[in-house]
Amino acid sequence: MRLQQWIKNLFLFAGLIFSGHLIYSADVLKTLIGFFFFSLVTSGVYMFNDITDIERDKLHPVKSKRPLPSGNLSKQAAWIGTSVLSVVGLAGSFYLRVEFGLAALVYVTLNIFYSIRLKDVVILDAMTVAAGFVIRVVAGALLIGVPASEWLIICTILLSLFLGFSKRRHELTFLETQANTHRSVLQHYSPYFLDQMIGIVTASTVMSYALYTISEETVRKFGTTHLIYTVPFVLYGIFRYLYLVHKKIEGGNPTKLALTDRPLLVNIILWIVVASIIIYGR
Repeated sequence: MRLQQWIKNLFLFAGLIFSGHLIYSADVLKTLIGFFFFSLVTSGVYMFNDITDIERDKLHPVKSKRPLPSGNLSKQAAWIGTSVLSVVGLAGSFYLRVEFGLAALVYVTLNIFYSIRLKDVVILDAMTVAAGFVIRVVAGALLIGVPASEWLIICTILLSLFLGFSKRRHELTFLETQANTHRSVLQHYSPYFLDQMIGIVTASTVMSYALYTISEETVRKFGTTHLIYTVPFVLYGIFRYLYLVHKKIEGGNPTKLALTDRPLLVNIILWIVVASIIIYGR
């Protein structure tokens, strides 16, 4: 079920936080319940992906230890698991709000196509993963009935692409000559090509977030221009992640890095605290 990956579903809270609705207990509770059901959906998707990747994962030095490729879990049990988790998660999502359920259904459909075909299509593989994060943000906004900011969507797309291309770079350098046998799409990438795309999305992410903090819409919504002071945290977070990817040969698991790299974790917490004070301090 990859419970540690549930941290990605915190993107559901983006709409709650940046709409100013964090002070409404009903919306907070609804988002927490939505987080649980959406996490069941994502766990079902992870299981389905592991089923389709079982032979490739057997060749990976780390993923070969997962339940399916290691033989600790049968395919039949995995099929039952992915079916139950997906059905329960989707049913709960639709019960909370139809629009939220539809967003969850789109997420499942997109990831089925990803597992079957899109993960083998160069560039589209990373863009599909990024789309999954955008769906999370939009789903969270739909759940509490607030519009998803265009700025928020743009920043989410760019940040997700940054993480996606960084992960591909890690896989390419970590697996070296065995990269193609694990993930066929890696034969279409090279460290130089990925560095070019990472450079583009890195600059675009920082600029988009900076422009968001000083846009008329943002200033009017929060009644302050002080959100610009959170930009240094975004800069440091991206620079720290690039350092880990290039100097420490990490980046294959963004979730693990966010939880285990102390400077990165502290930076994320400080960004959340400072942003919350600026948005809700009034």
